[in-house]
Amino acid sequence: MSINIEDIVAGHVKDTDSFHFPFCHIQIPQFLVDIGITKFVVIEIAVAIVMAAIFLPFAAKIRGGKPVKGLFWNMIEVFLLYLRDDVIVPSIGKKNAALYVPYLWTLFFFVLFCNLAGMLPWAGSPTGSVMVTGILSICTLIVVIITGIIHHGVVGFWVGMIPPLDGTIGIVLAPFMFVLEVFSFFVKHCSLCIRLMANMFGGHLMVAVLLAFIPMSAWAIYVWIPITSVVVIAAVCISFLELFVAFLQAYIFTFLTSVYIGMAIHQH
Repeated sequence: MSINIEDIVAGHVKDTDSFHFPFCHIQIPQFLVDIGITKFVVIEIAVAIVMAAIFLPFAAKIRGGKPVKGLFWNMIEVFLLYLRDDVIVPSIGKKNAALYVPYLWTLFFFVLFCNLAGMLPWAGSPTGSVMVTGILSICTLIVVIITGIIHHGVVGFWVGMIPPLDGTIGIVLAPFMFVLEVFSFFVKHCSLCIRLMANMFGGHLMVAVLLAFIPMSAWAIYVWIPITSVVVIAAVCISFLELFVAFLQAYIFTFLTSVYIGMAIHQH
């Protein structure tokens, strides 16, 4: 049996203009004009709604310094406090961290929920698309540049990337170091985009390819049964790994964003 790889990824890994459920196909309406509303856009909107449904009540519960009650709300508080106290403050510094905490909290949970959406077979991970991770990386890039300019000025921010160089050799090397540091600066932000996208896309693609072996082996029952058993077990194991990766990649994206902001404030 011949199976096109496009057919494997279209329903789960690839962004499309429709949702493929087991027994129906739902086309996403574009209203009067085709404005490019795709499956990932719908999932991102749903993620934003879920975040609002969680954090607006949470904010009301802690208003006035009251402690939250309940297992779910305590779990949310643990995530928030860990990110603030063990990731953001050490990376940025206690003096400036409070300004960036809301952005970094939002970034972490948006990436996390988009990653977890990929665990639903009818959905997919928006963070498996380079368009989504690219926009997230550009947002971080803008925040870092604005931060650096506020603290050091336009010229001071870019020139401050050059490490301290003494003597005549320093004067000769300074232009080369400047070009290298600026190039490295943009590459680091590109790596945010590629790292997240590659991890989310690669894991889901692996599961999709594994599941494709099930119909491919259906030509004989004595072949189909053992292959299906192995594939299902492997797919379940990889899915658990993907669940871990969803949290890990959200943490790494937030951690590196915090580090880059801290580097913009505290230069060489």
